[in-house]
Formats: sequence, C-alpha cells, structure tokens
Amino acid sequence: MSDIAASDGPWRHEVAVIDGNRLHYVVAGPTDGSRGDPVLLIHGFPQTWYEWHQVIPALAEKFTVIAPDFRGAGHSAKPLGGYDKHTMMEDLRGIVKSLGFSKLRVVGHDVGAMIAYRYAAVHPDEVEKLVLMDAPVPGTKQFAAVRAHPRAWHINFHSARDISEFLVAGKEREYLRFFFESRVTNPAAFPLEAMEPYLRAYAAPGGLRAGFEWYRNMERDGEENQTYLAKKLKMPVLVIGGEVSVSGPFLADMLSDIAEDGRLVMVQHSGHWLCEENPAGVNRALLNFL
Repeated sequence: MSDIAASDGPWRHEVAVIDGNRLHYVVAGPTDGSRGDPVLLIHGFPQTWYEWHQVIPALAEKFTVIAPDFRGAGHSAKPLGGYDKHTMMEDLRGIVKSLGFSKLRVVGHDVGAMIAYRYAAVHPDEVEKLVLMDAPVPGTKQFAAVRAHPRAWHINFHSARDISEFLVAGKEREYLRFFFESRVTNPAAFPLEAMEPYLRAYAAPGGLRAGFEWYRNMERDGEENQTYLAKKLKMPVLVIGGEVSVSGPFLADMLSDIAEDGRLVMVQHSGHWLCEENPAGVNRALLNFL
C-alpha cells in the first residue's frame, strides 16, 4: 500500500511551499468539523509521516493533527542542504504558520525528537507541551553515551560522507530492512509488509542521501544546542522510551537535565519502533499527557 494513497484514515494530504521547498504533510481533525488545538507529529529515520498512521485517528478525535514528511523524507523535497535541525524545524514551523496556528503541542520520534527539541528551545512561547520519543538530544551527555553504544553503530556510519551511500547503493531496500529488523522487539507487530512504505520511500532517488545528511549534521546540532541546554525547558515535557531500546536507559537522566517539568513513560513490549510495536501504549501516553 502506498503511504500517500492511503485512504484508511481520517486525514487529507496537502503540500506547502516553504522557502522554495515543497513539503508534503497530512492533516486530520475532529469529525464534527471543529478546529482542535494543533499537534505536530514529527517522524524519525527511516520513516515518513506514515509512522503515525495508527496514532492520528486517536489524536484527531480532539486535536488538529499535522504530520509532515520533513525535508528530505517521503514526498517532500530533497534539496542538497538544510539538514541541520534548526532549518528543518523552521520548515515545519512554516507549515504550522501557513495553517494559521501560533501555539501548538509538538511530538517527535527519533530524528523528529531532535527537531522537536529545537522547536521548543528556540520558540518556547509557541510550544505548550513537548513530547520526545526514544532519542537523546544532540549535545547532551546522554547523546554521547548512546552514540558510543555498539548497537548505535549506524550514527557514525550514516555520518561518513559518500562512503555510506557508496556501500548501500543498489541495496537500499536490503539495508533498510536489516535496519528495521535489528531494532524491533515484536516482529509480528512490524512485519515486512508494514515496512514497505518506508522501504519504497528511501529507495527512491535522493532518499538515503537526505537521510544520511540528517546524521551528518548532528555534530553541528549538538554544538548549537549548547546555548539552549544551558537553561531547562519550562513547558511540560514528556519523554517516551521503548522498554528494550538502546536509548531507554539514558532517557530519565536526560529528562532531568533538559526540563523543569518532566515525566517519563516507558512503552512496554516495544523497542525503538514504538508506533508500530505498541501503538496502543503510545496513544495512551500521548492522550494522557496532551
């Protein structure tokens, strides 16, 4: 099933042009036509907006849900540059503004959590609540610890310019399938057919080049974050981890370092792919917090 052709959910597909780049996003809201408070859902690597397809229906009963393909992903533009998290954040903020919203709740998973943190840190008056899912923030000691973990070898591999694309060229689907399967706890919940929209998206021209660029900019992201990490976030912050993910053991310490008002939820029976492995647990945590 094509992610963009999916019709089994309460969403519509839109495109915004932000700073000359076409950005695809999905938007959904209450069926009574009311304009709920906005929630921005930011996916991770190697996924697209479709990561949230089991989350959007639950949130859309009350909220206006905005789920983009960020710069370089899915059906959005794949320019040569602009993959630092500040630029990617401002892309998504442009979508939010184009829809007429000024304040919102922001949820990010994996790379999306890094973008979400930057949104809240740079524009704290616009972010009412923040959710970071199963990823450390670049520039924290927890990010350094995860990067040094043997199971997080991909951070350095993806950061190596040119050679990573060269080694994966022609084997994108095989590489991505291995990448997903090596981080899944419940294979029955995330079978090959469920991976297909992501495999197709990143095997497309420019898909993995853009994906690897998100990692190549993490060093810069961490350096830039030092200014924001010097003071804790004041809005309520929820950190969600997978019970058996690599990042899980480091998230509690990170939360206390970055937020004044923080809480932690560990999603049971799940590794890194929280929204596929235990969507009910994710929905419960999000609805209770948001």
